[in-house]
Amino acid sequence: MRVHTEAVQFKADGKLLAFIEKKLSKLDTFYDRIIDADVILRLENSGQVRDKVAEVRLRVPGGVLFARETQKTFEASIDQLIPVLKRQLIRHKERTMGRSR
Repeated sequence: MRVHTEAVQFKADGKLLAFIEKKLSKLDTFYDRIIDADVILRLENSGQVRDKVAEVRLRVPGGVLFARETQKTFEASIDQLIPVLKRQLIRHKERTMGRSR
């Protein structure tokens, strides 16, 4: 799976990019036909704290899966996104397998 990461209005460091790649690569165990993943990292001003927003768009055969999460750190945002994407992948896999039978 190809992972493309875009950081809006800041420069993401190598450790954060490696963390994202590692976490997203685990999704291959649930559905091995993921084409690619687009990750958008954004800082959001809400009140006094700058929240970190992570959006992940997975392209799979027959559709696009999307999840968005806001937390205090990008790592926490990605950690919250993985179970959401996992559920979406399993549902997508069940639907596509059901059609082929």
